[in-house]
Amino acid sequence: MQDEDGYLSLTGRLKEIINCGGEKVSPAEIDAVLLDHPSVGMALTFPIKCAMLGEKIGAVIVVKIGCAVAEADLKFHVGERLARFKVPRQIVFRDEIPKGPTGKMQRIGMAARLGLE
Repeated sequence: MQDEDGYLSLTGRLKEIINCGGEKVSPAEIDAVLLDHPSVGMALTFPIKCAMLGEKIGAVIVVKIGCAVAEADLKFHVGERLARFKVPRQIVFRDEIPKGPTGKMQRIGMAARLGLE
């Protein structure tokens, strides 16, 4: 967010920030844009390890009942609203978002839980 003096500050959990080729990306910002799509019921953005970029952006999506959406449509939706480097490189569709040991959705380790690492 930007204050009245023009200073920028990151919001959210610092350890959840995705470092994609040196660009710092807030996953919550991408979640909000994905959830704005009329076919998306749940969304969670997470980092995927990448030898070239450090991390790349992934997302897991639960589509609303009776709706359908393609990965390309969601990438276009995000690309129209956010900078190009914030568009998820990989989008996975599931019936539910995997939960961590505490029963909560956790960004950290999501790529491993989905078999992407």
